[in-house]
Amino acid sequence: MRTHRVATIVATLSLGTLAACGPPSAPDSGGGDADAGTDLTVPEEKSGTITMLTKFAAPEYAPYFESVVEAYEAENPDVDIDLQQVGDQPYKDKIRVLSASNELPDIYFSWAGDFANKFVRADLAADLSSEIGPDTEWGSTFTPAALEAFTLDGATYGVPINLDAKYLAYNTTAFEEAGIDTPPATFEELLDACTKLDDAGYTPISMGNQYGWPAIHYLTQLNAYNVPAETLATDYDPASGEFTDPGYVAALEQFDELAQTCFNDGANGLSHEVAQANLMSGQAAMQYIEIVEFPNLMGEDVDPSFTENWSFFRLPQAEGASGSADMLTGAPDGFMVNANSENAGLALDFLKFMTNEQNATKLTTDIGWLSSVEGATERADETFPQLEEGLADIGEAESFAIWLDTVVDADVAAAYLAGVQGLLDGSASPQDVISDVQDAAAKAQEQVQ
Repeated sequence: MRTHRVATIVATLSLGTLAACGPPSAPDSGGGDADAGTDLTVPEEKSGTITMLTKFAAPEYAPYFESVVEAYEAENPDVDIDLQQVGDQPYKDKIRVLSASNELPDIYFSWAGDFANKFVRADLAADLSSEIGPDTEWGSTFTPAALEAFTLDGATYGVPINLDAKYLAYNTTAFEEAGIDTPPATFEELLDACTKLDDAGYTPISMGNQYGWPAIHYLTQLNAYNVPAETLATDYDPASGEFTDPGYVAALEQFDELAQTCFNDGANGLSHEVAQANLMSGQAAMQYIEIVEFPNLMGEDVDPSFTENWSFFRLPQAEGASGSADMLTGAPDGFMVNANSENAGLALDFLKFMTNEQNATKLTTDIGWLSSVEGATERADETFPQLEEGLADIGEAESFAIWLDTVVDADVAAAYLAGVQGLLDGSASPQDVISDVQDAAAKAQEQVQ
């Protein structure tokens, strides 16, 4: 049942926003020969070296990928996999350099949206449709719209590995001490709760925006709440984006209110991880986190006074906002195959191995992620109540709002990243930010036409 519901919401996502994405790192041209295609034939005698780059270097994630690599190499002793894993922001920097110099690894991570589509437009991503298209044996094992998230113009270019969504995790003890009986149902109630938590001695919402993306995730959701979905789809398309709807300014104003009322000082100088430590240590009452981070809050090194007393709720919508109340920030992550790889067949064979029934289930068991492979999460042994409740809530969402920094053109994303950092340090106003975003959108239109 859960799998069906997830398929439904991701399908809605695909229809609504995926047609409009654009990545920040890949070059605009100069990749492989798209007309020649990529040889995806798996050699009869498997041998050679595959290079692979992920953004999952964190200790809670890296061992899963290392163990799958070791298992594949054990089954195929003449194949070596050179696995390189870096953090989120270092990955963005590294893939930018590698793509610009046409030195991409055989397999590389990608977010859904225009981040992936730009590799496609630059002929740096192999067309995997013949292997993982929705009508193929392998493709039929995935939640259909998870595949759609990596589809452009009818062709499938990525292998989705998980599903993700964003929530405000909160310390229930802090809420009780502040006299808050139920999670805020509106944006206005959230601001009121922040005031009560501050009076009770807590940092209301722990915010670490050292790399910019945590603030962007707030704007992803606030844009969806304040701008009609049809307008979002038009503006998130590099060919037609203008960002003139007043809802964009309303979203920025609401983010500014959160910064003034709820966030800790110095957010731009604090990492997301340190901010999360402040939540788990009891200094802060809330943090806006991804469901893939839920297992962090249940770690063996976390004080039981927190692990036994936390819950979560969606960032609430402001009263009277003109966007969708049911869109939920999130998207699948995935991997792409270098269109110029001489080992593309082997690379594809490894990705099939990584997403088979056993390893897809292992993904949920080892890391606690929701798998994009149908039925895998239900088969996992290790889980906990908050994760189960989160998966159920994802199933209730009408659609996903893909991360703003990967769904829009790179220049538009950069304008948002710089702008929200300016809001946090007081050097920019909401109108300043949207003006820069509009200028970037106009530039993007010129580049794609």
